[in-house]
Amino acid sequence: MTTLTDRPRHQVGSRVRFAHGTGFWVIAAAFLITMAFSTVPTPLYAIYQRRDGFPTFLITVIFATYAVGVMASLYLAGHVSDWLGRRRVALLAVLAEAVSAAIFLLWQDVPGLLLARFISGVGVGALTATATAHISELRQIARPEQDPSRSALISSMVNLGGLAFGPLVGGILAQYVSAPLERPYEVFLVLLLLSAIGIALVPETVERLEERPAYRPQKVALPSAAKPQFFATAAGAFAAFAIFGLFTSLAPTFLAGTLHHTSRLLAGVVTFAVFVAGALSQVVFVQLSRQRQLQLGLVLMSAGLVGVAIGGLAPSLWLFVAGGVVAGAGVGLVFRGAVATAASLADAGSRGEVLAALFLIAYAGLAVPVLSIGIAIAFLPDQIALLLFSAIILVMVNIAGVRMLKAQR
Repeated sequence: MTTLTDRPRHQVGSRVRFAHGTGFWVIAAAFLITMAFSTVPTPLYAIYQRRDGFPTFLITVIFATYAVGVMASLYLAGHVSDWLGRRRVALLAVLAEAVSAAIFLLWQDVPGLLLARFISGVGVGALTATATAHISELRQIARPEQDPSRSALISSMVNLGGLAFGPLVGGILAQYVSAPLERPYEVFLVLLLLSAIGIALVPETVERLEERPAYRPQKVALPSAAKPQFFATAAGAFAAFAIFGLFTSLAPTFLAGTLHHTSRLLAGVVTFAVFVAGALSQVVFVQLSRQRQLQLGLVLMSAGLVGVAIGGLAPSLWLFVAGGVVAGAGVGLVFRGAVATAASLADAGSRGEVLAALFLIAYAGLAVPVLSIGIAIAFLPDQIALLLFSAIILVMVNIAGVRMLKAQR
């Protein structure tokens, strides 16, 4: 693979394109909208549950279906933008999200929810590594003098910012407009189609080979010496995403059941606050070294998990929310460090592949622990299940954190 650093900035071949600087912001916006769409159902799960009367465990299954779609897509297609081209893969991914939005609107029974969430996961899996690499390459061409780590920061903030805005938008629409199970998807269907049009006009940054390499599923294409550092980083991403998984799947259920707060808006605001904390912490502490950011992130995640567990046992709304926000801030720092480290370990020809492998492991953290707590809720009181979840993730966070810090030395 070669990057298109020598192509004219306003066109590729005979077709008119955006400049690379404009394309950077178009891809960033499409990435943000897609990630927001992936979390917009968070405050709506309780509405589906009350309407259809299904158990809480089924919410974790619906959520895990999304994560399975992400992982399947990352494993099978997350790396193909390295040789098919960034723009083409990004466009297909966003169109898959539009199909998911249409299914949410047209088929609102549980099988439809499962299918829509799976397709949404497939689109997110294809887009995550592709957009992260595309953003970096567009920025490098548009502003070659700028520190490449800024692109990693922007990509990470867009990712977490999108995840934050989805529940907020869903909560606001569910609280204040009619047809709460339709309006959020109608809004995002329009935004996704507009994003697809924008992506079609973004410059390509990968030279498509005349002879494509033989297809193979995902692997980690790294020198042997770099693999321990990569897997240490991926373990930290797994533990961090487990915290996000809790707040994008079961947090509204805990709010309504254990904490007795049934507001749809509150459900969206709590998840929004957790993800915004993750995005803002990266900006606030950007001047710290990567090792210092990791140390602070681990402390914040640990303290936040303790707060979440105690808030559920007390029960205390403010402690549960405060613990989530503190933990989210820590996740942001650890996640940014993971993305930057993984990107720095890869060469230009395998960057998309390595990032796809990182996100594959991270999204496993989003699915597996949440399914586990869903099973636990079927046999244990919600508060005890939350306590066990927090304890297990706390141990995982600190084991992974020690490995990440050693790998940074």
